[in-house]
Amino acid sequence: MYIAMNRFKVAVGSENEFESIWRNRDSRLPEVPGFVEFRLLRSKTNEEEGYTLFSSHTIWRSEDDFQNWTRSENFRSAHRNAGDHKAVYKGHPVFEGFNVVEGI
Repeated sequence: MYIAMNRFKVAVGSENEFESIWRNRDSRLPEVPGFVEFRLLRSKTNEEEGYTLFSSHTIWRSEDDFQNWTRSENFRSAHRNAGDHKAVYKGHPVFEGFNVVEGI
């Protein structure tokens, strides 16, 4: 299994808009070969830094399945309007990918 995560620093006050963007996107992930699960995670607000940390978390059968998705039309379609909401973010998303070593 492979876990792909993106961390987003969302400007304080923009959390609901960010969540709405994710809820209303046309991801079509369930149609993608190798896709297992998606979660959008929200952490506590960092008042001093002015952001709330979010993480998108997807589980894939394999890293190859994830890489194939990133090269697909579904991926391009799901990310087509990503630049339209720059005011919501504090900086760029940070990607982290992990191959599962052990699971219970």
